[in-house]
Amino acid sequence: MYALSLLPIVMGLLSTVNAHGYVDKIIVGAQTYEAWKVFSDPYVTPPPVRYNRRIQDNGPVPNFEGKDITCNVGGNVPINNTIPVTAGSQVKIQWDQWGSSHSGPVMNYLAFCPNGCNNFKGDTGNVWVKFDQMAYDTSKNPPWGSDYLAKQGASWTVTIPKNIPSGEYLLRHEILGLHVAGTKMGAQFYPSCIQLKVTGGTGNSFPSGVALPGAYRADDTNGVLVQLWQINAGQKQYIAPGGPVVSF
Repeated sequence: MYALSLLPIVMGLLSTVNAHGYVDKIIVGAQTYEAWKVFSDPYVTPPPVRYNRRIQDNGPVPNFEGKDITCNVGGNVPINNTIPVTAGSQVKIQWDQWGSSHSGPVMNYLAFCPNGCNNFKGDTGNVWVKFDQMAYDTSKNPPWGSDYLAKQGASWTVTIPKNIPSGEYLLRHEILGLHVAGTKMGAQFYPSCIQLKVTGGTGNSFPSGVALPGAYRADDTNGVLVQLWQINAGQKQYIAPGGPVVSF
């Protein structure tokens, strides 16, 4: 009886250790915008108003060299809702949870939607510009971006560059878990695409960036096919995939 009574507790602890996660809400100023709830929204009719593109579940993208890497597994279906953001202001991205055992970088990209994000998928061309990142930084405690995110209550805050053109953008926020990345295709990418309408931008043009799919390769031994323990032990330098952060 005693062993059986402990079973729910043990299973709960295992669930927490192995838990993945998804973006739960986006906060701009005093306004909160709800994101797609993977375990409840698929069963709601009509679909609730959400501000990121729907995803299938809270797990990683199985084939990160294919088109699911653009905005996660879920079809990359554009939506009609955008979050109003002033260029130069902050966007806080809140996850439902994140386990610090899934160490790796946090990466943030912007893609300009030339005819509105409800007509844009971003799965072709060098449209993704990395503007924010924390990979492995030994000056921080903890040094991994994802662990730092977990320490901040499973949240990450980015500043939308001031000198970009006004218009609609996809904000692609992503965690890369490297805990089983020593096996080919073992790296765990968790992207989410949030639709923004940026005003007050002072820029006249938006730069080219990288293609997703295209920028992440299964044989990238600097940032994808890596042994986490070697980086933690100082035996290997880590270079996050997707290229460097672009300075605006």
